[in-house]
Amino acid sequence: MNKDYVPNLFGSMVFNEKIMKERLPKQTYKELKSCIDKGKALNINVANIVACAMKDWALEKGATHFTHWFQPMTGITAEKHDSFISPTEDGQIIMEFSGKELIKGEPDASSFPNGGLRVTFEARGYTAWDPTSYAFIKDNTLCIPTVFYSYSGEALDKKTPLLRSMEAINKQALRVLNLFGNEDVKSVITTVGPEQEYFIIDKDLYLKRLDLILTGRTLLGAKAPKGQELEDHYFGIIKPRIAAFMEELDKELWKLGVLVKTKHNEVAPAQHELAPIFTTTNLATDHNQLTMETMKKVADKHGLVCLLHEKPFEGINGSGKHNNWSLSTDNGQNLLEPGKTPAKNAQFLTFLCAVIKAVDEYQDLLRISVANAGNDHRLGANEAPPAIVSMFLGDELSGILDAIENNEKYSAKDKVEMELGVDVLPRFPKDTTDRNRTSPFAFTGNKFEFRMLGSTFSVSGPNVILNTIVAEALSSFADELEGATDFKKALNSLIKKTLKDHKRIIFNGNNYSDEWIQEAEKRGLLNLRTTVDALPYFIKDKNIALFEKHNIFTETEIRSRYEILLENYSKIINIEALTMVDMIRKEILPAVTNYMKNLSDTIIAKKSIGLSNCCDMERGTLTNISNLANNLYTEIEKLDSLLRRVDDYSDPLSVADFYKSLIIPAMEKARSYADSLELLVGKEYWPIPTYADLLYKI
Repeated sequence: MNKDYVPNLFGSMVFNEKIMKERLPKQTYKELKSCIDKGKALNINVANIVACAMKDWALEKGATHFTHWFQPMTGITAEKHDSFISPTEDGQIIMEFSGKELIKGEPDASSFPNGGLRVTFEARGYTAWDPTSYAFIKDNTLCIPTVFYSYSGEALDKKTPLLRSMEAINKQALRVLNLFGNEDVKSVITTVGPEQEYFIIDKDLYLKRLDLILTGRTLLGAKAPKGQELEDHYFGIIKPRIAAFMEELDKELWKLGVLVKTKHNEVAPAQHELAPIFTTTNLATDHNQLTMETMKKVADKHGLVCLLHEKPFEGINGSGKHNNWSLSTDNGQNLLEPGKTPAKNAQFLTFLCAVIKAVDEYQDLLRISVANAGNDHRLGANEAPPAIVSMFLGDELSGILDAIENNEKYSAKDKVEMELGVDVLPRFPKDTTDRNRTSPFAFTGNKFEFRMLGSTFSVSGPNVILNTIVAEALSSFADELEGATDFKKALNSLIKKTLKDHKRIIFNGNNYSDEWIQEAEKRGLLNLRTTVDALPYFIKDKNIALFEKHNIFTETEIRSRYEILLENYSKIINIEALTMVDMIRKEILPAVTNYMKNLSDTIIAKKSIGLSNCCDMERGTLTNISNLANNLYTEIEKLDSLLRRVDDYSDPLSVADFYKSLIIPAMEKARSYADSLELLVGKEYWPIPTYADLLYKI
């Protein structure tokens, strides 16, 4: 491989800045850039020129179709493909693509989640080009990133509110920066680097598990003799099949301009992680959606399956997505980067305090942003942060803030030299603040790491919330400071008051401990353990007012999303429960019956040759299995009966609470009997691959 291989490969399937400069007339490129930078509508004549250049480039790359690529409320991407073919009068064809087709599309919107925004027969929805995200080629199709909205203008997707939130935080951050004399700053962007965890298992084994096929997780399964207790998988040697998958995954993502950087084995067996370099939140969101899609596609080519569920296996770590978030200016400043003397860095402390205020005041919204049925299995399970939102700042930064609040002089800790005990190694300065891997929202030097996201999540939702709540905090700061006669005095007072009012959200200890749960309750922090507990906060008056103030959502859009999230939760649990009933009735109980017959036949055979006194093993095993099987049968009948009662409930919240309070406990009870049976039934009789098979046979 020559040194130019990766640079030439990177972005080769993207209609990016370099390609636009090469293929567009200078004036067209200038007008397009102006529209992107200023958020103005694109002139149709300019759009026609851009569309023509885009089409010619795509055809040269082998594309035959185009699609408006959008992100509806399903959590995955959507696309409707149209070919470039247009007929001519002589019965031939030409390849055409107009500015109108580039700018706007009209996919059928009736079958996407809409949360009551329209009745089913009102099908019209529109897609509109998002020129801030580059077009790209995937599967011989030119994909044009777009927003998706209804006939009456409501947002039906995850991209529209994200773009709105980016504009909101840009507007409010500029107000604050101007007070510090940063007149040269023209824009502020949020940047994100989402680390992606996932499991890889063998495809042949996957296809033998109905639960994995239909739900993405194992609904049954006893723990393997070996799990993650030896901690030998973390950063361990990557197996050859996985290494080959990762190598191809890197190449495919690099073609699409995705800045994937790091890959390694994670804690649990068969679990891995991929991490990209930071980019703007809009692009990072698109790239993460492409990453998840490409993972599944490449895994399939290697006879593997990529599992992105938050908790595919009971008893070992589930998978999350760490959302590394920061604020940057167009002239290269990282607004969350402390100076060499952070205690004196007023601008940094102002933006830091804005985040502290935002996270404390809107902890409910941050919890909602990571709420779904899958993540409920993971949060608080000693492998992920609890459902309580808190912030980690580290001892040094916390000490600085305490000194400021109490009007005391801070005595900075000297960086100490770390002795490694090996003469040939250099001495390293020891950081005065360690990282906290148990914190939901941790400051890591120049960014915040939001660690509560589940692995299947679009990063759009959490970043909409982050951008909006920080925009609100900055707005309140600007309102107070803009009219101040003595800016320094007013700023000092504002920072002190903010720290006093919101320091309860800062916790630098072990978030996994029971003591923290008790302490958090004393502090008045929310502990919204499940999705059903959290979602009602979405439609609180203060949250509706927040979203409307910053033009993120209308009240109608908020209530629509509230309904969609509740319905999605209920549908997921219903599918899981029906799948469990099906597997136990059609696979598990028949297999257990066959094994019991084998034991019974063995006992009869032994008796026939005078070995009645040598049947203790068979009798004991048969008795245990028979009792467990009867209990399993009883519980699965109860679960089936419960599922028929869902029609007794009408509104989405009561339906979701029914699944949370009655169906999930019934499933857990049935599973306990099935998993106990797995440990007793002969392997050749057990009808589905075990955890040991799934996690280690790769």
